[in-house]
Amino acid sequence: MKIIKWLSSFYTKSPSMSKKRYLVTAALPYANGPLHIGHLAGAYLPADIFVRYLRLMGKDVVFVCGSDEHGAAITVKARKEETTPRAVVDKYHAMLRDTFQKIGISFDIYHRTTEPIHHHTSQDFFRKLNENQAFLEETTEQYYDENVGQFLADRYIVGTCPVCANPEAYGDQCEKCGSALSPTDLINPHSMLSGSVPVKRPTKHWFLRLDQHEAWLREWINTGIADGKQLHNPADWKNHVIGQCNSWLDQGLQPRAMTRDLDWGVDVPQEIPGSEGKKLYVWLDAPIGYISATKQWALDKGKDWEPYWKSDETALVHFIGKDNIVFHCLIFPAILTAHGGYILPVNVPANQFLNLEGRKLSTSKNWAVWVHEYCEEFAGQEDVLRFNMIKKMPEQSDSEFTWKGFQETNNNELVNNLANFVNRVLVLSHKYYSGVVPRIDTEITFNSGWETAKTGQYNEELNLLHEKLQEMGAAIERYELREALRILMEISSAGNALLQFNEPWKTVKEAPEMVKVVMNLAIQYVAVLSVAIRPFLPFAADRLRKMLNINPLHDNGDLLEILNELVEGNPVIPAQHALNEPEHLFSRIPDEVIDKQIAKLTATEAPAQSPNDSSTSTNCQPLKELIQFDDFAKLDLRTGTIQTAEKVEKSKKLLKLSVDLGFETRTILSGIAEHFTPEQVIGQQVVIVANLAPRVMMGTESQGMILMAEDEEGKLSFVSPAAAWPNGMGVR
Repeated sequence: MKIIKWLSSFYTKSPSMSKKRYLVTAALPYANGPLHIGHLAGAYLPADIFVRYLRLMGKDVVFVCGSDEHGAAITVKARKEETTPRAVVDKYHAMLRDTFQKIGISFDIYHRTTEPIHHHTSQDFFRKLNENQAFLEETTEQYYDENVGQFLADRYIVGTCPVCANPEAYGDQCEKCGSALSPTDLINPHSMLSGSVPVKRPTKHWFLRLDQHEAWLREWINTGIADGKQLHNPADWKNHVIGQCNSWLDQGLQPRAMTRDLDWGVDVPQEIPGSEGKKLYVWLDAPIGYISATKQWALDKGKDWEPYWKSDETALVHFIGKDNIVFHCLIFPAILTAHGGYILPVNVPANQFLNLEGRKLSTSKNWAVWVHEYCEEFAGQEDVLRFNMIKKMPEQSDSEFTWKGFQETNNNELVNNLANFVNRVLVLSHKYYSGVVPRIDTEITFNSGWETAKTGQYNEELNLLHEKLQEMGAAIERYELREALRILMEISSAGNALLQFNEPWKTVKEAPEMVKVVMNLAIQYVAVLSVAIRPFLPFAADRLRKMLNINPLHDNGDLLEILNELVEGNPVIPAQHALNEPEHLFSRIPDEVIDKQIAKLTATEAPAQSPNDSSTSTNCQPLKELIQFDDFAKLDLRTGTIQTAEKVEKSKKLLKLSVDLGFETRTILSGIAEHFTPEQVIGQQVVIVANLAPRVMMGTESQGMILMAEDEEGKLSFVSPAAAWPNGMGVR
């Protein structure tokens, strides 16, 4: 019973892998647009691989997700499409649901936050938080658009990001640098509804007292301990997740408004005084969507939902992109704790961002590969995209998808390695043994396909397979999915080497008994692969099982059964089992198919030009809305020279600059640290906005803004006079 000993010793290494049950969530996508490959690689494919593996190991796991159908992002889309929020969410919910199904994301439930059960659950949460005095009721000044007569939700306000100087940051988040923001953080804010500069007016809201949770959150994030219990192992968490959390904690957590002045969303419970016209903040109701989805799943299945959210024997794992780290690691845990009775996540394995053909993915510029379009144009090749996404998965740093790389990965690895091995095994089995697994003498030796062994013996080779499956599983449990895929492909490579080193097509007549052993073992390799590829390539796994003429996977301990057989030296497929005819598991993708996709990407991204437009550039940012001369005249632009520069501690993007304006020296924080070193900018002449209101960032007051130019690849350069000018001169 070696396998039982292995399972026991392995799982106890991490608290998260010794649980009785698992509740796995994937970030709720906004129902305001289709799914692109960045979404897939960021949250949904990693979660699906992890869940499919847990099922193969016989674990009790529930995988929940759903469309996030509230918040200003939905109403913004409705305005753009000149329709209603309900029409928007109905359209995109169906599109998202169908796309996830086509690409093989195996949710146990894909829910909606517009469902009554979600509204009831969210309102009950608000009531409980209110009863527990988790809120601070305050009347504060919020931005108000006088032209349209309404308060502006975060997503209705656009301005310059104080961290990276992105001029198109939203009031809740900068989508360029990922910083979480408040509307008042923005520089030069304006309303998306009218383009006007908003004014501030008083309005009452409920603020979650995040400051009261700072101490225990810091301990929990960095030690895994909360309420005296070890809830997770910080060493299992990704460095950038803990780093981003500590960056927020080091700045000091502040109360955050949990309500908004909106006409679309979950109502603040009517019995609460002052609730009229107030909706729950989307980042309060959206993560509660995980809970309401679990409730609906339990109702549908006749189960009890509470053990999955309220039992210490449950491991809660959130799969997200890095732009959602703060909400899942700080704000949502604070909400759950303030409510009481809920468990905290054992891990939040957030991925970084996926770029496309050398540039950042951009939905607004249509610089994206849309998953639903891929499924239509590459029908039957869904696993090819999944495989490539895993190879390029941005687990620790940003990565890049290219169509040429997609082609090479398919042709060189899926076709030349995996599909070639499967095809050779089945073709030779039909040729030599009429498609029947041969009986063998297990004592006969042969040339091993593994680099670690020169001479192979049947049972020893089965043990080597067992070890590789252990390594693959261990990598998945560490959320190292690229490494897990690499180990999986080693099995296929070893199978190809087994055939190549023994050359059964040459030795079948002179050493027929040895060839039987080799071919029987090769069939065992294929059978193992038919299960092991399931988390990564589920469609190929089904096709492979059919070719082997064995039962479809029931995702309830299939891999555990194989591990048990292999560790005992037993074959996965018995002798005399009849195989079906071989089919092509994967096929080569020709150049013309890839060229078509590249041309499509370039054509759809390029903005249309009018006949009178003489510009030759198709990659410039679109012009912003018109302003009046008086608006521009308010800016005081001055020349200056950078005297000193240093990196800002605990910030990847900011440089602290000392700028000589001739008549005085200013301290300016500029988000250019990823483009220039401090040494590169000293002595650089610059143009600054000299009359910008000072702002405190990272504990330092910034007294202006450096003007920068940005090219189509996101590279920055200084805006400065062609020749040296005296410092302090005006720019008009």
